Amino acid sequence: MKESSRQIKELALNCGFQLAGIAQAYQPAKCKFLDEWLDRKYQGTMDWMQNRRAMRQDIRLLFPGVKSVICVGHNYYFPGSRNPSGISRYACGKDYHSVIKKKLKVLFSEIRKLYPDVKGRICVDSAPLMEKIWAESAGLGWQGKHTNLISRSYGSWFFLGEILVDLELESDIPGGDYCGKCDACLKACPTGALVQPYVLDASRCISYLTIESAADHFPEVVAKKMDNWIFGCDICQQVCPWNKFRKNTAEQAYLPANYPGISGLADLLNLPEAEFSRIFKNSPLKRTGYKNFIRNVQNALENSRS
Repeated sequence: MKESSRQIKELALNCGFQLAGIAQAYQPAKCKFLDEWLDRKYQGTMDWMQNRRAMRQDIRLLFPGVKSVICVGHNYYFPGSRNPSGISRYACGKDYHSVIKKKLKVLFSEIRKLYPDVKGRICVDSAPLMEKIWAESAGLGWQGKHTNLISRSYGSWFFLGEILVDLELESDIPGGDYCGKCDACLKACPTGALVQPYVLDASRCISYLTIESAADHFPEVVAKKMDNWIFGCDICQQVCPWNKFRKNTAEQAYLPANYPGISGLADLLNLPEAEFSRIFKNSPLKRTGYKNFIRNVQNALENSRS
């Protein structure tokens, strides 16, 4: 079992992931936190969080027969200051879902060479899985006070992916919490979305507002505090001291895409819907939809003028 775990983690690194760990498929105690979080309505309009609550809390409902969770991390940091168009760093290149899923498929194929009868399920973000809690259980890092996962080697600029398998594997030691007394992320959040350490009110989070919310207008109490963000937000990660250990990604797909003819917010505001669909078809930005995208740009422009 120990040798099997070592081999699988080596395979993950060979497939291009920077972090790899394994957790036994028991339910981490932190999964119970979801009940309180949902009861406080911190999910905003993300009804799927409530609708699939049981599956998120019991991994056996997601994949019956699961015995181990293989967790991986993929670094996406690239050098440079905050994107001038207000796009979160993770969304400047190609959609990470397709990039990571492709790598996980290769990894699972390699695992099958060792264990031909293995059954598994690949997960990348969109599955009803509390991936940050599982990644912490697998020793990839710890969930910081800003709720992002932090690695002592890579900071927090990395994506997560998982393979649920029916193999009995040796688990890694869960990540310890190294946030200490630091509260830089709580102080820096302009909308007060971090209501307390380790607790995020998504309904006030700039990332939620610009990506998930379908409201015609942002609440007045937060609209002017959103600066020029039009997709996501990096503020809590930018101020995190652990990100001094960030490393530049070797994944070309995550590097900022070049959009000819678009040099600022005004150009984005005048973008026809068909052009939006064409330009961002391989980008995470397509998730927000054209109508909400224009709403985001209009708010950013208003903030820049004032």
